[in-house]
Amino acid sequence: MNIRKAALAAVAVGALVAGPVILPAGAAQAQGTAGSASAPSAASPRIGTAASLPSPELVNRGTAQVCAGIARGRCLAQVVTVAHGSAKPLVTSTPAGYGPADFAAAYNLPAANVGPANTIAILDEGAFPTLEANLNAYRTQYGLPACTTANGCFKQVGEHGGAPLAPGTTADEKNFDEQVGVETTLDVDMASAACPTCHILEITVNRDMTTSQDQAAEDFGVAMNTAASLGASAASVSYQFAPDATLDLGQAARDFYHPGMAITASSGDGGYEGTPSGWPQNLPTVTSVGGTALYRSPGAGHNGYTEVAWDGSGSGCAAELPPALGQPTGVSANCGGHRAGSDVSADADPTTGAAVYDDYTPFSGQPQSWLAVGGTSQSSPYIAGLYARGGNLAAVEGPSTLYAAPSSAFNDVTLGQNAPTNSGCTVLCVSGSGWDGPTGLGTPNGLSGF
Repeated sequence: MNIRKAALAAVAVGALVAGPVILPAGAAQAQGTAGSASAPSAASPRIGTAASLPSPELVNRGTAQVCAGIARGRCLAQVVTVAHGSAKPLVTSTPAGYGPADFAAAYNLPAANVGPANTIAILDEGAFPTLEANLNAYRTQYGLPACTTANGCFKQVGEHGGAPLAPGTTADEKNFDEQVGVETTLDVDMASAACPTCHILEITVNRDMTTSQDQAAEDFGVAMNTAASLGASAASVSYQFAPDATLDLGQAARDFYHPGMAITASSGDGGYEGTPSGWPQNLPTVTSVGGTALYRSPGAGHNGYTEVAWDGSGSGCAAELPPALGQPTGVSANCGGHRAGSDVSADADPTTGAAVYDDYTPFSGQPQSWLAVGGTSQSSPYIAGLYARGGNLAAVEGPSTLYAAPSSAFNDVTLGQNAPTNSGCTVLCVSGSGWDGPTGLGTPNGLSGF
């Protein structure tokens, strides 16, 4: 599942090439054991300037998978670390990653106070009893309105809709909760950034530390039904599982079909996945969200930001499934008439990733506050938030409305790739004009596509 094939070629970022320095490769190298820290790859440098990153503090850092070890590599968040080869997260007293205003400028969004009070459901494993406080530390930092249980904006439930999962009591449970907690705080922060006026529904999915992949995935199906029953306008899953007939064709797949509720899922952080690609983003009823690297480029690009395909962005074919709902034949033809991914994208490269606030460390007890985090775990909840903010949900079935939208609704990403130059892989791996595997239709240009 989600295994990188090889290191990738360099990507030049138009207006950023003046005075180049080599920036961290992030997930550009082949993935090894789940949770291993990244190391720089000579075959896949970022080319730009220190000024093109969210903060100079992110220059010459490493990245590591968040859900390592006990969390079994299921969630797709990647955290920036103190150095190449280190798994120690870079913790800062103030944000080092991008904030809501950066994303709003890059994606041409309206003012933060413009939007409905629709509900975004976030589905994550594990317990996080201080999530409400962490979320509001993030929102306070960026001047977003409070989102609390008391004012009706925040709600946290278990996968069946009752009380949220209780905090872990054993060492393994605490370790699990701490790892997936970074994923969870990333998800709710990105949903808030995309739609500051929306409500947040966080659904705590059971810790499936020893059960089968299928059982763990099926618990997400239960949680998705809960999201729909509680009136969510959009729901995001930042986890990925190995597909099989049970998941692709059984009850779990049916649980991910709720017309009128947008369902997004991370396309993967391992680059081109080939066939089959990971579940649930492979389902025709789900919007598969890929990733880009988002650079500051004052006076150029989209409101001073330039994007290339992130070389970790997942893409591939679901050869056992039909095309995504609404996916044109010209796109599915790249997969022999089957579902091709991804559908749309947003910033995901951890080196150009988001600032998130997370101080929940029940296992390590290490002090923690601001982290810089990325992965398609960042882009999926962000796109879910835009679906909820756009509000045009009546006709939503999978990514159907995205493919029906005019091309002007998206920023076409035409540089970058997620497979080796000599791999022979073309549109499924290399960004170009129109749809491509790593970035889909492109990144948001306002809300007209949602």
